[in-house]
Amino acid sequence: MDKTEKKHKVKKPFFRRTGIRILLGLIVVLIALRIALPYIALKYANKALANMHGYYGHVNDIDIALYRGAYKINNIYLHKVDTLTQEETEFFEAGQIDLSVEWQALLDGKIVGELEFRDPRLRFTKDKAEPDDVKKDTTDFRKLLDGFMPLRVNRFEIISGVIQYIDAGSTPKVDIQLDNAHILAENLTSEKDTSLLPATVAADANIYQGHLDLHMRLDPLAKEPTFDMNTELKDTHLPDLNEFFKAYAKLDVNKGTFGLYAEVAAKQGNFIGYVKPVIKDLDVLGPEDRNDNILRKMWEAIAGGVGQLLTNPKHDQVATKIPLKGSFKNSKANLWYAVVEVLRNAFIEALHPSIDQEINIGSVGSDQEKSKGLFGKRDEKKDDKKDDKKEEPKTEKKEKKGLLNKLFKKDKKKEEDK
Repeated sequence: MDKTEKKHKVKKPFFRRTGIRILLGLIVVLIALRIALPYIALKYANKALANMHGYYGHVNDIDIALYRGAYKINNIYLHKVDTLTQEETEFFEAGQIDLSVEWQALLDGKIVGELEFRDPRLRFTKDKAEPDDVKKDTTDFRKLLDGFMPLRVNRFEIISGVIQYIDAGSTPKVDIQLDNAHILAENLTSEKDTSLLPATVAADANIYQGHLDLHMRLDPLAKEPTFDMNTELKDTHLPDLNEFFKAYAKLDVNKGTFGLYAEVAAKQGNFIGYVKPVIKDLDVLGPEDRNDNILRKMWEAIAGGVGQLLTNPKHDQVATKIPLKGSFKNSKANLWYAVVEVLRNAFIEALHPSIDQEINIGSVGSDQEKSKGLFGKRDEKKDDKKDDKKEEPKTEKKEKKGLLNKLFKKDKKKEEDK
């Protein structure tokens, strides 16, 4: 190549090179996509919420965070819609829902997601809070979340949550709630964990000056419900629930606190446990009731009298312990035992206000000893008689029969001789 050809071969400017142009084009497309993505996601979300059968919802804004594989749904609400009247009832709302990839799980070779709810509120209303309706609401809500989160959820957290129950048709109107709830569930998709109960759920909340704590270990991948749970509610202020008592019990409480202690374990479709409610310092009839009508006063006097009759004088508390045992197809609580336990607590000893630590996953399906309470001895005697009849040998029966016949013959001969 001569010198003249070398002079004519000039390098192209940097931005005119083919590789650089392609790279710049990709960057521009990504930037444009990044700018448009929140609007696309927002339109998709609102379309999905508007087309849910029996519900209507809306999202105000969606933020995308590509660097951590996440997006945030800001100010979402979901209302129930009456299919006949088209009337909307508030059902769910949240200040923010954060949906993201769990990076820690990527180190184990799993692609799973995590959910975080901030300031959520869930409302149940009378005539819409039947068990079948609650089950349907839960299923529909899970389907909605599945649409927003395509990955399996391994961790979810609820921060500052509220669960509310409303009965607008009662007199007075009932509006009670559990607030400041914090729930953390972890390890929900841990297939590598070989322990029986690999996942955990921890929850706490406030209920009218009282505090609720719940702890659960579970196997979320089991076909049948498999878990070990204990929960305790302490020092709920009963006068704060007077609207509820007036509407449903036609009385109000002047003084008292309520607690609840429970342990339940389940596996292979069966469960076992107990519930132990405790009421302390109960006072139903007080100076505040002097303006009530005569029927109201009579009813409150009866209720207060029963409460005083069943109150343990030493600890000033009414309590019982209700055992639970059965299957999820046929659940039952031994209410007779509860009545006996109330009497025992009132006149013999007070139940200790705490979890008894007597139920665990190994308790499910195990043979339980027969109750030896008020009716236990009578039942045991019946069983003993049945066992004696079953175990009595045939030879002994024949011998007894022979002796009776001989005695009968002797008596007959004496009569003939006479």
